[in-house]
Amino acid sequence: MTLLFWVSALLIAYVYVGYPVILRVWAALCDRPVHLGAGDRATPGVSIVIAAHNEAALLRARVDNLLSLDYPAERRQIIVVSDGSTDDTVDVLRKYGPLVDIVAVEHGGKAAALNAARPCARFEIVVFADARQVFAPDALRELVAPFADPRIGGVTGELLLDCESALFSNRRDTADRRRGHASQLGGVAMDRRVHADRRRSVVSTIADGVGMYWRYEKELRRLESAVGSTLGATGAIYAIRRALWQPLPPDTILDDVLTPMRVVMAGYRVVFNERARAFDRAAIDADAESRRKVRTLAGNYQILWLEPTLLLPWRNPVWIQYVSHKLGRLAVPYALVAAFCTNVPIASTHVIYQATLVAQVAFYLLAGYGAVLEFMSRGEASTAAAEVHAASASTAQTAKGAA
Repeated sequence: MTLLFWVSALLIAYVYVGYPVILRVWAALCDRPVHLGAGDRATPGVSIVIAAHNEAALLRARVDNLLSLDYPAERRQIIVVSDGSTDDTVDVLRKYGPLVDIVAVEHGGKAAALNAARPCARFEIVVFADARQVFAPDALRELVAPFADPRIGGVTGELLLDCESALFSNRRDTADRRRGHASQLGGVAMDRRVHADRRRSVVSTIADGVGMYWRYEKELRRLESAVGSTLGATGAIYAIRRALWQPLPPDTILDDVLTPMRVVMAGYRVVFNERARAFDRAAIDADAESRRKVRTLAGNYQILWLEPTLLLPWRNPVWIQYVSHKLGRLAVPYALVAAFCTNVPIASTHVIYQATLVAQVAFYLLAGYGAVLEFMSRGEASTAAAEVHAASASTAQTAKGAA
């Protein structure tokens, strides 16, 4: 019992504390810089791929955002795959004429839609994006700059959530001041989209927790990139060399993990560039975040089935990181259960075990209390949203009557 308790406790501590500390020391001793491009090498041809299923309401603003980016139009291709959409997705896209390449397929999921886009990509760099987020004006330039280094096979950008409010506004304003008036003009579509999304959305009831955890995850990604390669990408903004793009199994859950890991297994680096920025909203409540977490865990289990060679240290160049980060996270839930169940019978044997049991009970009670508060906040947020909607409808009706 005692041995199992300590093994479980040390595993949890290693995954969330020990591994980040090791990474920080490793990065300080063995930082591997990336050589950025200049001139024409800084703006290679890019094919931007978006898989969309019934996203007509978002696509106009999304395409406008991509067209407004600070990047040569002749070196940019936009491909949108309509994954069996039954709304006006295709009609919205047709209004852009030759500026957008439309691929319409039967509904088969995101992986199948991305596979359908592969033959249409004309340029050497393929950028993957989603319909919901927006890019900063200089996002493409920053995202492709590391590809001037031939060792780089993939680059992931930084996703800034609205719950990171200070970081969200300060970074964008600072970048705009550096780039000047032209950048501000290029960011108009992005700003309008962000403000519109904020008006439409209900305030997230878990924003603080999500923001803190997301910053922790991005710091891990930055450190893993510094010592070699990240273990995945941000699905909203990442790019790979077209020559390294392999077809995805149709039922792939996490294309933004499987694709980068395949690039790493091919002998290239996948690096994190925090200057390539995309913007999004945090999950609206704990249920939405829970669904995302379950999907992520299921996807990581699936990748072990799809790419079992990741478990072989002589085949996987980032084996230590993969075991510590990805496999460690999969083991933590079981370690938490084991630590609690073994702590109970040994609590009476020593004051240390009594203290650890009290700490665990307090942790779970606080988690339960937080869940209750989140549930209550969700009800208040729903009421506030209903009031805002009613006020907006009343204002619109008054304006209509006045007209």
